Amino acid sequence: MIFLKSKTLLITTCLLLIFQNQALAQKLDPKGRDFFKPDHVIKSEITNKDYLIHMSFPKNYSIEDSITYPVLYVLDGKSTFGYFESSYVDSEKIEDIILVGISHKAIGIQSNINRFIDYTPYRDTITDKRIEKKFGVQNGTVTTGGADKFLDCLKKEIVPFIDKHYKTNSERGITGHSLGGLFTAYCFVNSDNFFTKFGINSPSFQLNEDIFLEPAISKFSDNQNWNIHPTKVFISTGENESPMMVTNMIKFSMFLKKRNYENVVMDWHIYKNETHTSVIPFCLNGTLTNLFKKEVDTLH
Repeated sequence: MIFLKSKTLLITTCLLLIFQNQALAQKLDPKGRDFFKPDHVIKSEITNKDYLIHMSFPKNYSIEDSITYPVLYVLDGKSTFGYFESSYVDSEKIEDIILVGISHKAIGIQSNINRFIDYTPYRDTITDKRIEKKFGVQNGTVTTGGADKFLDCLKKEIVPFIDKHYKTNSERGITGHSLGGLFTAYCFVNSDNFFTKFGINSPSFQLNEDIFLEPAISKFSDNQNWNIHPTKVFISTGENESPMMVTNMIKFSMFLKKRNYENVVMDWHIYKNETHTSVIPFCLNGTLTNLFKKEVDTLH
């Protein structure tokens, strides 16, 4: 009888240890990663696309402590993530954060097509035909207006995966350039507090000008109060980008600034002598320093 009780106790103890070890092992250790390969590939059932995930961690990140970190999700991770990582690693003015680059696994023309589908808030058949002609693909290949599905993918698939496996907290930002800037603006205008920091760089407002930009400006003009959590926004463009892109960015920024929402801290910047491409490292650095600037301790 005593032997049976001891055996039962031993089995129970072993099971507790197993479950405890599984709980501790839930968070992945970034040490030993292959920095030349994506950290993960996530297949979305919502958009039916595969996404590459590239990550960067604070230098003191460890699964042995209980410290958690804010996360900045970076769109078009394959092409822009290197700029972000170098700006983040080389700066002591930026708080400790986890960077998550998201990009399409598809390559070449299909990658560009996927961007137009995922990052545009509303369907624009004129843009569909123009892009199909530009890439030399069949009619019906490009269907803009998939931003709602991609946002759903972020909320239900990509972000929960990151939260499950890494030491994140509820402070969450998103940033993008060009089409990615348009998608980031869409997330901000339709904010539901899922993201509270937004880096809107060289946004392609001209694609959805009448059905996204103008209603957004009207929203800023008509609504004196906006019941969202404390939010930070950084908006930028290059001085030598297309006149329409610069003008639309200024309109969006000025109307938002003029409204002066109590719970929205925003800044905007036009980088002199920079084009749509050359502005990328500057605007991404500006995004980091504006959204995640380390608070200066004035106490001595």
